[in-house]
Amino acid sequence: MTSYRLAVVGGGNMGAALVGGLLKGDWNAAELVIVEVLPARAAQLAEMFPGVAVVAETPSCEAALIAVKPYDVATACSAAARAGARRLLSIAAGISVAALQDAAGPDVVVVRSMPNTPALVGEGAAAMCGGTTAEEDDLAWAEGILGSVGIVVRVPESQLDAVTGLAGSGPAYLFLVAEALTEAGVLAGLSRQNAEQLVQQLFVGSAKLLAEQGNPAQLRANVTSPGGTTAAGLRALEEHGVRSAFLEAVMAATARGNELGKR
Repeated sequence: MTSYRLAVVGGGNMGAALVGGLLKGDWNAAELVIVEVLPARAAQLAEMFPGVAVVAETPSCEAALIAVKPYDVATACSAAARAGARRLLSIAAGISVAALQDAAGPDVVVVRSMPNTPALVGEGAAAMCGGTTAEEDDLAWAEGILGSVGIVVRVPESQLDAVTGLAGSGPAYLFLVAEALTEAGVLAGLSRQNAEQLVQQLFVGSAKLLAEQGNPAQLRANVTSPGGTTAAGLRALEEHGVRSAFLEAVMAATARGNELGKR
């Protein structure tokens, strides 16, 4: 009987993104299996990843990535443990390490993580924490999987809700800013097509500058001439409480993540 190196339980966007990232690294298709119960999605995954087995039930495996909806996590963890998995990495939002451990049993090492949607293009930002029995090699294993589609940081479990509020929800905040900037460009007289192109490249270029140079406050200062156009625009943003709005957004999302985790 084949025992797979990793079973990816759940073939949604994030599970598929991680499979793609692993295959671009040093993983072979024959080492992976995707567990997907929806026939139409299973057929899509088989076409997306030639050579990767796609099945409806968790087969014999050494480890499993749990990428299902929160209400299916306990069942998925139990099934993976019965299939022989001795390590579980969960990317399900709001499911605690304790809940993962209860579902998997005491003999399985669990790691909880929070990735974000830029993982779909290999530029994710994820945080993770290990269960009480997780050792350095277990954490390194989890980092290797999550790191195939972006960066990974280690945090205490108590900080994962903050990661959710910042990095997990953060793409939506930035997309809202992109929408608003596009509308502003149209209001100022640009065609929608030109406004969209300019805003897209504005985000790409600014992100590259930030990644290469860091220090966003200094980068902002670099483009802000005294008494100039940028200074006028920034003053308007501050007068309308944009900085405070972002602070409140992150705190609200963090609090909501905490509430969901207590259900």
